[in-house]
Amino acid sequence: PRRIVYISTSGVYGDSQGAVVSETSALPAQTKKSARAIRRIDAERRLRAFARRANPGCCVSILRAPGIYAADRLPLERLRQGLPLFVPQQDNYTNHIHAADLGRACLAALHRGRPSRTYNISDDTRLLMGEWFDLLADSFALPRAPRLPREAVQQSVSPLQWSFMSESRQLDNKRMKHELGLRLRY
Repeated sequence: PRRIVYISTSGVYGDSQGAVVSETSALPAQTKKSARAIRRIDAERRLRAFARRANPGCCVSILRAPGIYAADRLPLERLRQGLPLFVPQQDNYTNHIHAADLGRACLAALHRGRPSRTYNISDDTRLLMGEWFDLLADSFALPRAPRLPREAVQQSVSPLQWSFMSESRQLDNKRMKHELGLRLRY
């Protein structure tokens, strides 16, 4: 292939404790990442190595995507179940991208992506997780999620949900806008 676009995860950055992370931010030590993030980092490295070794003219673009949403991809069932979120003073930043904007980012990377380049693909919101779920609850006339301390939330959710909830970061998406020329619709 001449071009490969791989959708990775922003989870590779681990818990940045709410800090802004760009594509050049250091990735945390192996022991501080989820198994999902470790697999994605390995996939990113393998694709880059493939492009260098097996197909030197191949351009690999890596898109690090956060939570993907769309009309049919909203966590409304989670709200209906009344699963808890963190109390405001312990809340984490969360990042999102609409499925249509992610698709448009893939097309932009196919046409304008730079070789072996990583792009954070996220919308422009700077929301705490509780704020995101409150907006959803209010928009769909559902009850807002109860707020509990972190320890109680961890005991109430699945390990997979906890792996998403326990990380806090704010994605810098300037490279996506400048290099890929992506204008977000959502």
